[in-house]
Amino acid sequence: MIEKVLFVDDDPNLLASCERNFRNKFLTETADGGAAALEKIAAHGPFAVVVSDRQMPHMDGIRFLSIVKERAPDTVRLMLTGNADLEGAIKVVNEGNIFRFLTKPCPLEILGKAVEDALAQFRLVTAEKELLNKTLSGSIKLLTDILSMMEPQSFGRAQAMRDLIGIITKKFNAENAWEIPLAVMLAPIGNVTIPPELLLRARAGVALTHAEEQLVAKLPETSARLLANIPRLEGVARIVRYQHKNYDGTGFPKDAVKGDALPLGSRLLKILADLSQLESESHNRSSVLNEMQTRLGWYDPAMLEAVRVYYGVGLAARDAASSCISISVADLAPGMVLRSNIETKDGILIICAGNHLTEMTLEKIANFAVISGIKEPLFVESPKHSNV
Repeated sequence: MIEKVLFVDDDPNLLASCERNFRNKFLTETADGGAAALEKIAAHGPFAVVVSDRQMPHMDGIRFLSIVKERAPDTVRLMLTGNADLEGAIKVVNEGNIFRFLTKPCPLEILGKAVEDALAQFRLVTAEKELLNKTLSGSIKLLTDILSMMEPQSFGRAQAMRDLIGIITKKFNAENAWEIPLAVMLAPIGNVTIPPELLLRARAGVALTHAEEQLVAKLPETSARLLANIPRLEGVARIVRYQHKNYDGTGFPKDAVKGDALPLGSRLLKILADLSQLESESHNRSSVLNEMQTRLGWYDPAMLEAVRVYYGVGLAARDAASSCISISVADLAPGMVLRSNIETKDGILIICAGNHLTEMTLEKIANFAVISGIKEPLFVESPKHSNV
């Protein structure tokens, strides 16, 4: 990223001086007021550093830097102020809107040193952010790869629903939309805490003891607690916690949260989970969606209708545009989308249809191929249609 510095002041002489004296040190731009500066930030940003005068017509420096903080939180902000306006400067420092303030008239060497310090701060913040993002991304990838192998059925369904998740989050203008597909993928993480045979019996509808029912009912809370330990996944954990709660507030967890107060992602997970379960029993999506509409109070009505529209129109259009090809195990590659289950020759399920193949899943498939053999042919989405 190119580190640019923006000087904002209604004094053209000061702006000309900054351009003349700092153009060999920094990549500088200028604006003669807050409104012009915001336009420049929108068109040519982001800027590493913004230096603003305190007293400007139409929009003062406090208001301007507050907006900059909202729109470009990583930008380091400095303020130039007169001695008579120290109270206002202290206020803006306390509100966290600036990195440093300087009094006018400010010698150019002091101003230049302040900008250099601000650039160093910008590099520190962005480096830490990049490290955190890479660490988080790596942790999530590892978790999802492990879940795809330990919970192939749940993970395969989540992968297959990826298109729908994107459409719903866009339609409802979801805040932090990135959290929802992540919650769908990571929701089964609590399943690893209970015996696999109990999970199989619960999915098959076999009668459970009271103690077993309690364990299954608490799985969303268990998953949420595990995810909450990962920095920046607090919102994901909240979505997972409420994934089984009905729109009218009944169900788990037993608290006062209901209706639109439930996370949008939780409302979507509730619909997708029930749809998947019912469809596995009846194999008729249309009748399942009709049945779900009769369950008053269970689902967000607007979201359920959006799902109906997707499966009635959007999915049909996508299926018409997609095609499958048969392929051997040796030809599988990362990024391919499975359109059939991968099973061993003795019937053990390895990866479910709908999964996007990764290096880890391919390694698992290769290991099973050596030990047990894999049923062929396999079917994947044609690469030219693959949504990866």
